[in-house]
Amino acid sequence: MATSVSAQVQGTSASVPVLQRGIVKMVLSGCAIIVRGQPRGGPPPERQINLSNVRAGALARRAAQSQPDVKDTPDEPWAFQAREFLRKKMIGKEVCFTVEVKTLQGREYGMVYLGKDTSGENIAESLVAEGLAVVRREGIRGTSPEQVRLCDLEDQAKAAKRGQWSEGGGAHTIRDLKYSIENPRHFVDSLHQKPVNAIIEHVRDGSVVRALLLPDYYLVTVMLSGVKCPTFKREADGSETPEPFAAEAKFFTESRLLQRDVQIILESCPNQIILGTILHPNGNITELLLKEGFARCVDWSMAVYTQGAEKLRAAERSAKERKVRMWKDYVAPTANLDQKDRQFVAKVMQVVNADAIVVKLNSGEYKTIHLSSIRPPRIEGEEKNKDKDKRFRPLYDIPYMFEAREFLRKKLIGKKVNVMVDYIRAATAGAETGPVPAFPERTCATVTIGGINIAEALISKGLATVIRYRQDDDQRSSHYDELLAAEARAIKNGKGLHSKKEVPIHRVADISGETQKAKQFLPFLQRAGRSEAVVEYVFSGSRLKLYMPKETCLITFLLAGIECPRGSRNIPGGIAEPFSEEAMLFTKELVLQREVEVEVESMDKAGNFIGWLHIEGVNLSVALVENSLSKVHFTAERSAYCKTLQSAEETARQRKDKIWANYVEKPPAELAQVSEEKERVANYRAVYVTEITDGLHFYAQDVETGENLENLMETMRAELASHPPVEGAFSAHRGDHCIAKFADGEWYRARVEKVESPAKVHVFYIDYGNREIVSSVRLATLPPSFSTRTLPSQATEYAFAFIQVPQDEDARADAVDCVVRDIQNTQCLLNVEYPGATCPLVTLQFSDSKDDVGLGLVKEGLVMVETRKEKHLQKMVTEYLNGQESAKSARLNIWRYGDFRADDAEEFGYSR
Repeated sequence: MATSVSAQVQGTSASVPVLQRGIVKMVLSGCAIIVRGQPRGGPPPERQINLSNVRAGALARRAAQSQPDVKDTPDEPWAFQAREFLRKKMIGKEVCFTVEVKTLQGREYGMVYLGKDTSGENIAESLVAEGLAVVRREGIRGTSPEQVRLCDLEDQAKAAKRGQWSEGGGAHTIRDLKYSIENPRHFVDSLHQKPVNAIIEHVRDGSVVRALLLPDYYLVTVMLSGVKCPTFKREADGSETPEPFAAEAKFFTESRLLQRDVQIILESCPNQIILGTILHPNGNITELLLKEGFARCVDWSMAVYTQGAEKLRAAERSAKERKVRMWKDYVAPTANLDQKDRQFVAKVMQVVNADAIVVKLNSGEYKTIHLSSIRPPRIEGEEKNKDKDKRFRPLYDIPYMFEAREFLRKKLIGKKVNVMVDYIRAATAGAETGPVPAFPERTCATVTIGGINIAEALISKGLATVIRYRQDDDQRSSHYDELLAAEARAIKNGKGLHSKKEVPIHRVADISGETQKAKQFLPFLQRAGRSEAVVEYVFSGSRLKLYMPKETCLITFLLAGIECPRGSRNIPGGIAEPFSEEAMLFTKELVLQREVEVEVESMDKAGNFIGWLHIEGVNLSVALVENSLSKVHFTAERSAYCKTLQSAEETARQRKDKIWANYVEKPPAELAQVSEEKERVANYRAVYVTEITDGLHFYAQDVETGENLENLMETMRAELASHPPVEGAFSAHRGDHCIAKFADGEWYRARVEKVESPAKVHVFYIDYGNREIVSSVRLATLPPSFSTRTLPSQATEYAFAFIQVPQDEDARADAVDCVVRDIQNTQCLLNVEYPGATCPLVTLQFSDSKDDVGLGLVKEGLVMVETRKEKHLQKMVTEYLNGQESAKSARLNIWRYGDFRADDAEEFGYSR
């Protein structure tokens, strides 16, 4: 009757030989083996069987470190050859055996046969016949045919001089690499990552083995590159506790590699740890361990794996998808996403910074995508806080941030890309817990264009770095190893952030809202004609922020010739005009972060430049009008694009969509009648002039509503007297309405125009038109009952009609002084003549004499006349021109040197 190894372990008696079967796991020596049973739900039981009646040489034994007096014992002659003879013949094979003797110490002796029964090869007889073992003759019973046969075989081996009966010594030396070579790293490097023949001598755990390198017989400990299996933790009492699946992983490797002939590629030796890959004719154990869920990938050794890290990732991914063993509870980062949300094609609309883009999906929805596993350039805390007074601008102040953004902008903007979502990073709270997270939820993905991984390209140029994760953090790029390899190349070549050269500095002047700086740039930009620019931001359909590369400055740019629907931020009360959002999106999609050409024509009082913007032959002003998102402004009449704009508007009107949806065309007869009857309307009303600007504009209050303002101010001051505002409690931000304490100690309604610092806040007094720079302690919150909804701003800006102000500063100052002397803080009569680019243009009369103030300036030679072509204004224009001729004849003020407007007189600072 034959029994299994497990049955024998359960207590089968050794007194009656019973035929048992097993698989040879390991050959301990020329006369001892370990057999195991078949695995059922885990590693099978094992037992050691020693061959009866024979003895082979003992293998070398290293002395324990705890016993310094005991020396190492070398191999006995022919001991290694005997072990090898059995290893090659038996390892992994099925054998049958009988246990004849079991000692008090538990050692079992018996006969071993190859195969399933005793008809197979007798192992003891084969060893003796080859001269690799000697027969124990003491106590031999001549009646035993097995023992008699062993003696005969030994005598034949002696006669033939086989094995240890030959004249050779049979000595064999095995050297432990750890103790025999001073620098293992040099030894590993000397092999040049070429496969080395080896025998696996011991398996410590699934991913760490002891191997005997051939033909030099170096014994080395090898850790598999790129992976790690569960291990056995050694406790304080010396016992070992296996981690989950540690025993199974060890058996998986043992059953395939232990004492097998393999090839090993020794790949690296960091910190005296030898990393390698074991290749067996039946496969690569590293990939098999991953595929069966016995190991996980490790980043620190993945880089040296010579067979291709993507194979390891693919094997691990296969185990995760099948949820085997270590991954039985695994949930993929994108498990909750539909396939269409996991992988899609989209158009890049904006590069947010060096690691995020905004894309437009096929549905028209906009989505922000962060590049997986990369960190954009950043600045250390000390550097960031070095200039606290200076406004920190990450794009220009962080080294290589601008280069990274430009790389992405030039590669991606306006193009279609493939997006594969890798994971969704949940929102995280800041250092101080609050309702607003430090980072909102992020969709992180691998973005490719033309087969190129954008994140990898960015890292290879040294314009970003790779995020390092905890080993159990699975939320990372699906091409993480390629990113690490790209970073290694960038570091080796000293690219970008890894360069030892001085970092690039970008000195970019932001002149948005800086009127004085804008005035200095204006002549230059006007003379330049078409200038190159990059659209950095779109405020609305016709208002943009531009970066001028040649001038290295940022400007606010307004589209000329059109009147675009205004958004809520530009309208009191916060209600946007219809189609303002559509106009902004149209402009964004067409020009945001694109390279464009601009023609600067003029500048408004706030320091914003006005002109035309072209992209790939398209005039943005015309495009907005064509798409029924803007109307033509009367100022377009003086431009070269007037006919194109008018034609586009006429076409859009006929389509009757968007802003023209409710347009009703007037009958031709009515139009003719209106044009015939149109004459200048003189409808003067009383105003009180409160402020004169340096550009000869003025602010005035309607006398009719003056009493309302007085009542509001009186009530507001009474309330503030009973409930004084807390000093320093108001935080000023541009555009905020507030109250400000003027030099007279009284509170007035104001609007914040600019915040340089808490000590320098620029405010505009909305009821009087004057401006002031004050400290934030002189500002307070405007009570809701006194807001502009209760009473609109009372100071309205106007400019003189039919007048052209001198560009020469001295001449302009003379005109301003004259006006201040004559009309500031006085009541006058005002009539609106025609609209202007920034404010209405009016004529102003003294309330007592009814004399025209503007005409008086012309007659005194302080200003020039601006001619108008409208028929109903020709009478006024003629009167003004006659006054100008009178001043010229008398050579008054600006005419004292004659008509300076001649072609060769530009040195005087004037132009038509």
